[in-house]
Amino acid sequence: MDARFNLFENETAAKFAKRFANAGLVIQQSSLPNSTQELVSLRASQINGCGWCIDMHTKEAAAAGETALRLNLVAAWRESTVFTEAERAALALAEEGTRLADAHEGVSDETWAAVRKHYDDDQVASLVALVALINAANRLAVIVHLKGGSYEPGMFAASLD
Repeated sequence: MDARFNLFENETAAKFAKRFANAGLVIQQSSLPNSTQELVSLRASQINGCGWCIDMHTKEAAAAGETALRLNLVAAWRESTVFTEAERAALALAEEGTRLADAHEGVSDETWAAVRKHYDDDQVASLVALVALINAANRLAVIVHLKGGSYEPGMFAASLD
């Protein structure tokens, strides 16, 4: 199925995308490690079934040096040995923050404590904003049926110039 609507060619959507990307720049330029940002974005996108975002974040992470082993194990991070304790806390936050309706409390106190143990205030702010932003991006792409497979590293940034 083709995309229902081209978010990159519509004037209103393009204006929104630039502002959306600017919000993302705040996170990208933060002290939160880029690898953690990509792993969190990938995991939320997997949960939301966003092929476009899975394609983008897998390829951006690989281009930045992330290993195929770790990328292939993100969906099963709890059953893997390749993620640090800090990354595991961030992945738990990504899952619980994405699956808000699955638990009455949203993000558990246990997950929040693990995040606070491993990340400073600026990194926590970036993680929370990242989970919100990637979930919004997933919804945009899924609603209009953007499909994965054709993304090239750097493509999104270049489309906003």
